[in-house]
Amino acid sequence: MSNHPYKPGPFLSQITVPSDLRTNFTEEQLPQVAQELRQYIVDVISEIGNSHFGASLGVVELTVALHYAFNTPEDQLVWDVGHQAYGHKILTGRREKFHTNRLKGGISGFPKRSESEYDTFGVGHSSTSISAALGMAVANHYKGEPQRQHIAVIGDGAMTAGLAFEGLNHAGFEKDANLLVILNDNCMSIDPNVGALKEYLTDITTSHTYNKVKDEVWKLLGKVSKFGPDAQTIASKVSHALKGTLLKQSNLFEALNFRYFGPVDGHDVIGLAKVLADLKDIPGPKILHCVTRKGAGYKFSEEGNPTKWHAPGVFNKETGEIVKIVPKSPEPPKYQDVFGHSIVELAEKNDKIMGVTPAMPSGCSLNIMMQAMPKRAFDVGIAEQHAVTFSAGLATQGMVPFCNIYSSFMQRAFDQVLHDVALQNLNVVFCLDRGGLVGAS
Repeated sequence: MSNHPYKPGPFLSQITVPSDLRTNFTEEQLPQVAQELRQYIVDVISEIGNSHFGASLGVVELTVALHYAFNTPEDQLVWDVGHQAYGHKILTGRREKFHTNRLKGGISGFPKRSESEYDTFGVGHSSTSISAALGMAVANHYKGEPQRQHIAVIGDGAMTAGLAFEGLNHAGFEKDANLLVILNDNCMSIDPNVGALKEYLTDITTSHTYNKVKDEVWKLLGKVSKFGPDAQTIASKVSHALKGTLLKQSNLFEALNFRYFGPVDGHDVIGLAKVLADLKDIPGPKILHCVTRKGAGYKFSEEGNPTKWHAPGVFNKETGEIVKIVPKSPEPPKYQDVFGHSIVELAEKNDKIMGVTPAMPSGCSLNIMMQAMPKRAFDVGIAEQHAVTFSAGLATQGMVPFCNIYSSFMQRAFDQVLHDVALQNLNVVFCLDRGGLVGAS
């Protein structure tokens, strides 16, 4: 018996491991499972704080559908970014320990191989899933396990990093690899996504012409008997042609030899379960584009600022009020706030100063400069290596870039710091935020 106050709903209480989900529930019952899973996350995180929030809420339906459609842990899931995986942890034997999330002696806030056989790859930051899942798929094909499924769930801004594209580029060449990439497209990392990829995905999801025509052509050719048994094949070819005709650069993934499916509603759990079951029978590398909302299903996170609800700390689940801890004595200002105001002051005096950050403008307070001097401050997406070498390029032209990267993420750009900045003796100012133990801030 558990000794914590968090009570799961009647369906969720019957699920200890994913096989319980697959055995005990019908597709029609999955929405109720998803609702109870979302409520359990809200109940626990609102009280323990010190945890991520919005990202896992956004993939609740996808999480349920994945464990329903696939035979986990035999089929292997890689979550990316790892803070999307709270629902996954609850469904995979850790519900009774979930209240210990990110506490000393408790469970990890991210997938951890030593914690569970369902955590196939450790993911503490982002953009590693495609490469890792491809490695798993190639190894298992070599060992003669072609029926095993390998699924990389990449989202919350993780697709903006170069490593994700390196993985896609290689995967398209491995036609025997049983790999499914699920793009959780919520237009967010911690802050709103930026860049050409974001615009491209927006084109796909907002092109009513393409989606309407694609659906109607598929239905027509699938129903009219005069087209014979090849009707669906013809429809697929017509759909492929429509993508190239009606959407600008719409063949990005297919140009990399991926079969592209979508976009689909990432909050339709029954539809997702059906689509995923169908995709199991399609060989080779494929990508499913799911459109979701970060913080979905909780009124205050959906209506409020998504950045605020990324990791809100303790909050009142009934009112949405975030509990602010009042210090006993005055505290010094936060490092990031001092940086944010100081760089603007310096830049006002020196027109060569520019600001650079990899997807952390609000966290490091570069958003202050981005608002005051939008042509001199850059959010380059979750791409630390690019942030450093981009800064180096600015420096070669006499600019003075201030490159602000969280200290825990700087290890991803160590080679660029050494080779592209230090060895060339370039003037790049690195501002390493969050060095040491930190709380919700």
